[in-house]
Amino acid sequence: MSKMPLYLALTLALTAPVALAQPEREQKMDTSLLQRQDLAYRFNQLDLDSADGQRHYRLWVGTPNRPAPAAGYPVLWMLDGNAALGALDSQQLGKLAAGQAPLLVAVGYQTEQRIERAGRTYDYTPALPGQAEQRDPLTGAASGGVDAFLDLLTERMRPMVAGVAPIDLRRQTLWGHSYGGLAVLHALFTRPEAFSDYAAASPSLWWHDGAIVREAQGLEQRLGNSQPRLLLMRGSEEPANPRMPVRGDVERPARELVAELARVPGLQVRFERFEGLGHGPMLPASLKQVIEGMSQ
Repeated sequence: MSKMPLYLALTLALTAPVALAQPEREQKMDTSLLQRQDLAYRFNQLDLDSADGQRHYRLWVGTPNRPAPAAGYPVLWMLDGNAALGALDSQQLGKLAAGQAPLLVAVGYQTEQRIERAGRTYDYTPALPGQAEQRDPLTGAASGGVDAFLDLLTERMRPMVAGVAPIDLRRQTLWGHSYGGLAVLHALFTRPEAFSDYAAASPSLWWHDGAIVREAQGLEQRLGNSQPRLLLMRGSEEPANPRMPVRGDVERPARELVAELARVPGLQVRFERFEGLGHGPMLPASLKQVIEGMSQ
């Protein structure tokens, strides 16, 4: 791939007062779906800890009320699982069960909060080469743990989920929003064979002056025989950088990244724009889009 376009580099480097893109504090997760008995899915709960014992995960595994295909169920992995679970509704689940009927895995944390800020900041951000101390530029919280998190997901979470129901390793979708979208792109750029589909919603392309964009260089060589698909989504009312207002061509960094990735042989890329949506509403809207695609 070519170097990051000059416009993207300049846009991602701009700074002004911090305002947007940070999860709302102290918002409790919506667990009402888990109380219902009339759903097309039934949910199991799995708990585990990070390798260093510092983060405590909770997985809500939704299994459709229909027999597994011979090859096993496809799987939709949803980051920020506490929030993702609250974004689901019974109508969506009914359509989904009638379509591809994937297993739903909401990868969250053992908390009542909708967003676990410290955990996700660490788990969804890449380590920056040459920096002894890895810190998030918005909050100053510890960052750089995405590779350990993805190792945990593929090496421990995935076998645990396979113990609940048979899964099809050839049909695995990873969805994430904001920093979760950053993690989805990192997974694609560094381990493109781990999932068949990558759905990055409102990915934080600005993070550390476009660090994730630079990771895409050399992707063609890393693809090997894998042929993943990427869906990149963003709202028209999202800033290009949380330190900037919604002004000018805010979508240009995302479009330029998509254009660069579209030149990579073997990678299928699609960009979807959500008219009128800001950063927060993009979480449920993007997840709904992915679910509707799997309901066909």
